[in-house]
Amino acid sequence: MKTTTLLNLQACYPQSSAAELESLARQSLQHTAMTALEMGKAWLWPMDKTLAMIQSIEGEAIFERAKANPRGTIVLAPHLGNWEVFGYYVTEQVTTTFLYQPPRDPAMAELIRIGRSKGKARLAATNRSGVAELLKALQRGEMVGILPDQQPPPESGEYAAFFGVPALTMTLVAKLVARTGAGVISGVAVRLPRGQGFRVVFLEADPLVHDPMLERSLLGLNRSVEACVALAPEQYQWEYKRFKRRPDGSAFYP
Repeated sequence: MKTTTLLNLQACYPQSSAAELESLARQSLQHTAMTALEMGKAWLWPMDKTLAMIQSIEGEAIFERAKANPRGTIVLAPHLGNWEVFGYYVTEQVTTTFLYQPPRDPAMAELIRIGRSKGKARLAATNRSGVAELLKALQRGEMVGILPDQQPPPESGEYAAFFGVPALTMTLVAKLVARTGAGVISGVAVRLPRGQGFRVVFLEADPLVHDPMLERSLLGLNRSVEACVALAPEQYQWEYKRFKRRPDGSAFYP
């Protein structure tokens, strides 16, 4: 896991020193462990107890405008901080359909289904039926939540720069925007120091995400994720093999 983390950081922050990258890798691994421990609590605790950990909201006006968009809004929630806490904040206020990939283990799948079905949340699996649910939700003027920084299957992605590195990037967001004219915002729940809870932050998505040219829209999607990462780079899930598929077929990870 540390090897993957360092390789990702070296590629994305080529100007940083070895000592800086080593420190950032160590912090990232610590935060990933924190997130794993927090997930179970969030799924099992009453929703109000989880929401009580949120100490502040930034960019609330962005969220309010998004809620009022008659064309619906896509909420990009990268793997930073605690995305479960962020999702609860959103679905406590407004009906939101979240795209997710059910794990193969039936017990874990049921735990996640129950844990993520709180408030006004709806779940849509990562298949054709789930995508149809997202489209219908946007056509009703509702919100949909998508984790935008996972590597998609080859048939569902195209390459676009992520921190300057070619990364297979999902085309789903670009296609939903083109089909519905939906708005796009980003959001994260950033962990506060010393166990003090979280601050929820909303950001406008990069304007390029609305570009009708697919390659530009994908670049805008990745730039939107980058803007979130800039809030707390140490809390991003650098352990994920984001660059596993390469345009030339070469291996990025050992």
